[in-house]
Amino acid sequence: MAYAITDACKKDYLCATECSTNAIHPLSYEDGAGAATQLFINPDECIDCGSCIAICPSNAIFPLDELPEDKAEFAEINAAYFH
Repeated sequence: MAYAITDACKKDYLCATECSTNAIHPLSYEDGAGAATQLFINPDECIDCGSCIAICPSNAIFPLDELPEDKAEFAEINAAYFH
């Protein structure tokens, strides 16, 4: 199971820095980072370690099977960013 970032993301990049597999993008120096409204987790690269959840100050990251009902669309939004 992977994780998803929701629209509560404040783009502080703490989760991206903490991610050991570099599954969270865009990084602050990547093209389009300024225009992105939030960060995204690549479900194919996420190893389900949970480090990103522990460091997120805005509580924007959830395991896919624990996404609140009103945030369920963020599973697809995160995956779509990478395809």
